[in-house]
Amino acid sequence: MKNNPGHTRSRRKFLKNSTALATGIVLSDPLVFGAPSILSLHKQNDSKINGVQIGCITYSFRDMPDQSAEATLQYVLDAGLNAIELMGDPVEHFAGKPKNPLDRRTFYGMMRKSKSGELTQNQIKEFEEMKSQLENYRKVVSDWRSTVGMGKFEELKKMYTDKGVHIYAFKPNAFGVKNTDAEIDYGLRAAKVLGADHVTLELPGNDIHTRKLGTMASKHGMNVAYHGHTQQTPTFWDTALKQSEHNMMNLDLGHYIAAGYTDALELIQGKHERISSMHLKDRKNLENGQANLPFGKGDTPIVEVLQLMRDKKYTYPVSIELEYEVPQDSNSVKEVAKCLEYCRKALEG
Repeated sequence: MKNNPGHTRSRRKFLKNSTALATGIVLSDPLVFGAPSILSLHKQNDSKINGVQIGCITYSFRDMPDQSAEATLQYVLDAGLNAIELMGDPVEHFAGKPKNPLDRRTFYGMMRKSKSGELTQNQIKEFEEMKSQLENYRKVVSDWRSTVGMGKFEELKKMYTDKGVHIYAFKPNAFGVKNTDAEIDYGLRAAKVLGADHVTLELPGNDIHTRKLGTMASKHGMNVAYHGHTQQTPTFWDTALKQSEHNMMNLDLGHYIAAGYTDALELIQGKHERISSMHLKDRKNLENGQANLPFGKGDTPIVEVLQLMRDKKYTYPVSIELEYEVPQDSNSVKEVAKCLEYCRKALEG
């Protein structure tokens, strides 16, 4: 599908005007990119800009060496944010989740090779043993989730709240088809204690399961927001939305554009009341190769969508999701800060 020429010109002009501002702000703060030990020195951020709450999904910081809850909080602060969609691992490890005996990178590397038929006979045997270990570990985690108290979750919420960071969404790996009802209930209770109003997961493609999730969420006064990748379509969420008022959308704007659709603004205007949060990234469209790129260099109408939200007073939060390649002289915290400044310039324009 062809780009809109006016849209392309406006994005180029916007990018030219905003680059210097973004770079200057990122490099000027003496507290940026500090260690967790300086948490008490950090001033509270405000990334709600002209009524639009800009946050990020903490998956964006996956390249950082320390994945603890304390370090994650520092990354959020250093990036200039005051609201987040929080991934499950930092929270659950803080709360005492049993440690995974498998190295995840090794396991997923072997999984990729298995799908492409690259494993030797010895590696196939090793991979099967790893899958068995992982299944046993999942049972251990399931038992832990069904018995753990909420005290550590309350403690984590206070730690984040004291630094001005609001957790608006929680994404533990607890809501899938293979998870038990006890795990689902645990995830919803934990999200509520953390201060979130919704949990997020990939749309499972199972109508029975989405109906169950909507029903269980209603008992906790929570919403379940479904995420998608390039399988998103204008009707992607419709069945789940019809099943329960507690089933919602976690729209990924960049993936939607990469899937080949050009009606993002129309989709948002038509379904904004059913969007709990939106992932924001810049991707090339289907015709242009679908690459993930720094904000302002792809085909995602970031400026137009943010200004639509501002002007229409849509209140759901926007989660920056960093998926483009981080430059060698940078890191994900610095890049998220640049994305935030791009959003700030858009919303102040």
